[in-house]
Amino acid sequence: MKITFPHMGNVYIAAKFLMDGLGIDYVIPPLNSKRALEIGTLYSPEEICLPFKIMMGNYIESIEKGADTVILTGSCGPCRFGEYAELQMKILKKLGKNLDFIVFDLPSDIGFDELKRRIDKIALKSPKNKKEKVLALLDAYKIINLIDSLETKAKYKAGYEKEKGECKRLLNECKKEVLKTNNPKEAISILKEYHRRIDNLKIDKSKNPIKVAIIGEIYTIIEPFSNLYIEDKLMDMGVSTKRTLSPSWWVYNTVLLSPLKLTARKIRKSAKEYLPIGIGGHGQECVGEAILSYKEGFDGAIQIFPLGCMPEIVSKSILPSISKDKDFPILSLVVDEMTGEAGYQTRIEAFIDLLERRRRYVLSRS
Repeated sequence: MKITFPHMGNVYIAAKFLMDGLGIDYVIPPLNSKRALEIGTLYSPEEICLPFKIMMGNYIESIEKGADTVILTGSCGPCRFGEYAELQMKILKKLGKNLDFIVFDLPSDIGFDELKRRIDKIALKSPKNKKEKVLALLDAYKIINLIDSLETKAKYKAGYEKEKGECKRLLNECKKEVLKTNNPKEAISILKEYHRRIDNLKIDKSKNPIKVAIIGEIYTIIEPFSNLYIEDKLMDMGVSTKRTLSPSWWVYNTVLLSPLKLTARKIRKSAKEYLPIGIGGHGQECVGEAILSYKEGFDGAIQIFPLGCMPEIVSKSILPSISKDKDFPILSLVVDEMTGEAGYQTRIEAFIDLLERRRRYVLSRS
């Protein structure tokens, strides 16, 4: 067994150290690129969404490196993500590439016995004892929390940094450094050290940067290649950003809180006025986050989602009402393989310029 996994934000970092801890062979696909997208687009249905196409590229590039098994989370809800594995397996089989998919769905959807059977397909390949396997899982959970929280700090502090680009430099340096080791404990130490560095970063408290919330479909907001590195662009512009949805958020809410029916209660409660029911994907969370961002004093929000994503299309139709009712600017960006970076960049710059002029106008009136 040689395991691989698609790129979804920082998931690959935690997955790497989980496999290291379990002593199981694995392949990390090359970071997402035009090549991965071109390969995935070539073999995917034309009308399917961008995440599907990029993932297909990840699998084929991993097969080239010897991978034979894919680990993927599932979704039995209205979102098409729940159909990814079945369709991707059929496409790969037609291409003569036999790749085994191990899909982790919630026990409420597939039952505990079936979930255990899927877990055992991996666990039984590990030479580690039961205690070591549990520790490997706990270490991976610590790592995903540490790297996601480090990103959150860096991207918010970017608006206050004295030395421009320092937050971005530390974040990129951390990711490179942590991937050099195969020891989960050492990775945790490295991540904690970079947390200390970010915490001790010199900031200018007199600054009052534009603050923008990133909301929308989870894959396209956590996977930087799919959103044309929007958070990096905003950091370069001196904008502080916040993004609630992340791999660690997903693990905590879907795996730990979902069985107790406590998933994202604060966000869902905020969305209740405009979208009282779940519609699949993270459509309800998108609406709730927009309202929470307004209440938290952010200047605006940017919604990002892939072309054809039905939950986010519903959210997009609601966001103008929130924007009007709350006097809160919201920009919606739709991405697919045809998205041009120049036009994308122009829209982002124009939106930030609008937020800056609004702030100056409010200050001049006060």
